[in-house]
Amino acid sequence: LLHKWQDSGSERHWLIPLKKNTQYDIVQSLGRNDKLVQLHSNPRARKRWSDLPKSITARLVTRKIKGKDYQVLTSMTDPLRYPSKDITGLYEHRWEIELGYREQKQYMLGNRLTLRSRLPELVKQELWGILLTYNLIRYQMVELCFNLKGNYLPYQLSFNGTLAHVSALLVGLPYSTPGAIPRQLKGFHNMAESLILEGRRERTFPRTVKPRPQRYAKNKNAVHS
Repeated sequence: LLHKWQDSGSERHWLIPLKKNTQYDIVQSLGRNDKLVQLHSNPRARKRWSDLPKSITARLVTRKIKGKDYQVLTSMTDPLRYPSKDITGLYEHRWEIELGYREQKQYMLGNRLTLRSRLPELVKQELWGILLTYNLIRYQMVELCFNLKGNYLPYQLSFNGTLAHVSALLVGLPYSTPGAIPRQLKGFHNMAESLILEGRRERTFPRTVKPRPQRYAKNKNAVHS
């Protein structure tokens, strides 16, 4: 499935954790913890996807985080274009994607369960509008980071705070002269320090399984022979 998605366009890549029992052959060593490997597809998968080759070349990168080795597979096989440190750093920050979904649903849409549109084409239009607005807010957060002293990344700023400031700025722009707009935008960028989030505390949540509900009541007085 990943191979099909990757081949459906240009500059499309995937990055996944290495499963425990994954079988692979090492093709080339790119570094101490960086190798090109060959993954073999099974006949069942090739029967389902006729264009799936018998083997796929991928990159296996290993990194030690807090004393534990993490291994990831990726289609980004060029070590010069995609340094191994950047790849493992990208995987380490994968949770930011989930937070991005929350920012759109909770902050931008106000926890509304449904879209306002009722027609398919208007639903698509509304979704594109949400994505466009979200990326414009994120772009402004990148600009805000350039006005900060230190090596800050956009996810270290408050999305909700940035959204509120941008919304207030847009409300006032129709009443501003064209010459005043750059000054107002600069003033917004100068308040970047007030949007810095406090450092997140380290937390771990081991995987748990919910008990399966029973269809019938338990007989506590049952006699077993």
